Amino acid sequence: MSEALAVSTVDPLAVSVVEPFVWPVRVYYEDTDAGGVVYYANYLKFMERARTEWLRALGFEQDRLREELGVVFAVRSVQAEYLKPARFNDALLVSAELVEARPASFGFVQRVMREDATLCEGRVRIVCLAADSFRPQAVPDVVMKRLRDEG
Repeated sequence: MSEALAVSTVDPLAVSVVEPFVWPVRVYYEDTDAGGVVYYANYLKFMERARTEWLRALGFEQDRLREELGVVFAVRSVQAEYLKPARFNDALLVSAELVEARPASFGFVQRVMREDATLCEGRVRIVCLAADSFRPQAVPDVVMKRLRDEG
């Protein structure tokens, strides 16, 4: 499978793997609980969006990685600290900072922020799996090359 097929049209030069990637998220009513505060599990969804957009900004679409290279990424572990509440209509920034790249996994530190306040901080380990068997598999060379080129 060719590298060109797995790479999206997003400008990969707009991304640095040294600096945390940041994605904006708006809190919708559906994200909140009966008290008007973001439901705890939704912070994980916000983090997932930031990691997906980080990968996309590097030039990779997850559906194309599955279809063309036969791999998927899955969460292996999460540790989260909830520090302050987010509320309906807050404008948040969600970061994804790659802190470890192993042959078959990535480690991230992620933060959900409102202005300068960190609301939630998490450590997330993502593993690369074969799409057909869900067994661990090495991250495709094209992805690792992009990380090396950007770092």
